[in-house]
Amino acid sequence: MVKPAVIGKDGRTSALVAAFRRSRHVQGDVPCLAPGKRSGGDIVEDVLAAARQHKPDFVFVGPEGPLAIGVVDALQAKLGIPCIGPTQKLAQLESSKAFTRDLLRRHHIAGNPEYRVFRSREGIEPYCQTLGEFVVKPDGLTGGKGVKVSGTHLQSAREAGEYADELFRAKHAAVVIEERLDGEEFSLQSFCDGAHVADMAVVQDHKRAYDGDLGPNTGGMGSYSCPDHRLPFLAEKHRQAASAINAAVAAAIAHDTGESYKGVLYGGFMLTRDGVRLLEYNARFGDPEALNVLSVLKTDLVDVCEAIIRGTLDRLPVEFEPLATVCKYVVPEGYPDHPLTNERISLARVPRQSKRLKYYFAAVEEKSDGLYLTGSRAIGFVGIGADLDEAESIAEEAAGSVDGPVYHRKDIGTRALVQQRCDHVRRILNT
Repeated sequence: MVKPAVIGKDGRTSALVAAFRRSRHVQGDVPCLAPGKRSGGDIVEDVLAAARQHKPDFVFVGPEGPLAIGVVDALQAKLGIPCIGPTQKLAQLESSKAFTRDLLRRHHIAGNPEYRVFRSREGIEPYCQTLGEFVVKPDGLTGGKGVKVSGTHLQSAREAGEYADELFRAKHAAVVIEERLDGEEFSLQSFCDGAHVADMAVVQDHKRAYDGDLGPNTGGMGSYSCPDHRLPFLAEKHRQAASAINAAVAAAIAHDTGESYKGVLYGGFMLTRDGVRLLEYNARFGDPEALNVLSVLKTDLVDVCEAIIRGTLDRLPVEFEPLATVCKYVVPEGYPDHPLTNERISLARVPRQSKRLKYYFAAVEEKSDGLYLTGSRAIGFVGIGADLDEAESIAEEAAGSVDGPVYHRKDIGTRALVQQRCDHVRRILNT
């Protein structure tokens, strides 16, 4: 028997804990080493203290913040505890967009859009004018809220320069300007042991707060995956192109740093008329995407983790059930800009968990008289079915049964919305 531990407090971490509890290698609780909201060195010290207390065999790091400040480095160097998650240097794949773009360029890896890295405002406006349509990205972690797009957030090259100035004043070392791409986004997450990758099911996330892809961006209102582990608008060659990029990036980062990337490579991709393009990398599981793939992971998660640690992922068949999944997050009214907090919700009418329905607690607090909202995505409901229609119906029934001041996107995983995605791709590829 082994004792895994996790870092994080969100739906993704709840899905990890649930997957570990299903393992034949695990008995008892799966401790969380840092559930609080402390930052910087405080998190590192909290994690080390908790690790000394719980003595886990390995640690799976959920969110990006602890990776970026070197929690993995500290656990491995000070306590000799192996981790599923990259070191601080390798986590630059997410914490520095300039690092990632330059990595792909140096190694001639497919998928890079036209881009340039700026360390001052000089030259930004002429470059934006040259691109015509552009995206401005801060070089650093911004919780998914730092990217601004021409035509949506920025109406001119001058506004792009002004926004860049704001980012420099906020202590971002660099700003990345990229061409604006038109296409459909998708995520391919791969387990990685430093030399080998094992792909998971492709997932599509939905960032906008309201039905019809309206409203502000969020951390992710939900996501879906299909029984064939692709998406209806993706051909197998597109999935293979994304897989090849993940594998090439793992090899490139090992070549340049001398370190093995051990954890989850999360590629955020877009299918365009020019093929598959890389939008960004995350150095950990996505949320909500983790909820989809972990709900149908057939291989024992402990076996996967041990293969990652030992560098033997190529010897382990990593399999997922051939089922569809639809995740819908229930969130507080007012989310994401002005979410309600400290309001009670009830799950009395929600169907019980089963092989076809999983739910994962995120931003909720359990008190003696029930569950209370804490201000962010509250509970992720995952419906699992033979096809998308069945999975969507299960997720919708559960999400719609929560009583309290909450809402969710009813259109995620529906036939109508998926058809819109397919029609969009058809128009793009035919132009």
